[in-house]
Amino acid sequence: MSNLNVKRTYSISDLAREFDITTRTIRFYEEAGMLQPERDGQVRVYTGEDRVKLKLILRGKRLGFSLAESRELIEMYDPSSDNTHQLKALQRKINERREGLKQQLADIEIMQNELDAAEERCQVALKALEP
Repeated sequence: MSNLNVKRTYSISDLAREFDITTRTIRFYEEAGMLQPERDGQVRVYTGEDRVKLKLILRGKRLGFSLAESRELIEMYDPSSDNTHQLKALQRKINERREGLKQQLADIEIMQNELDAAEERCQVALKALEP
């Protein structure tokens, strides 16, 4: 039998070790319908496609995408096409995320200024109380 015809499979512990996550995390993504491993009795058997999906889920999480957003992007994947639709959707999500982060940064700067002003008022009030 040729090795070219043998599909590589992974156990849950293989994937957990490779991506430095817990098996519970992987089961969470299964329960969310993001991964559908095959079963060999009680043992989960993951395909290369499951591995790629998990990699994309974790990448989406690092980028700040919700699980629903990651699911949407993954479901657009179509190896028979050039994936233009998926890539454009990803680009839109990245731009939306970037704009959200810019707004958060502006909000943080405002909050820091307000904290500085409150601290300054406290210091003035404490100084006025000194004998």
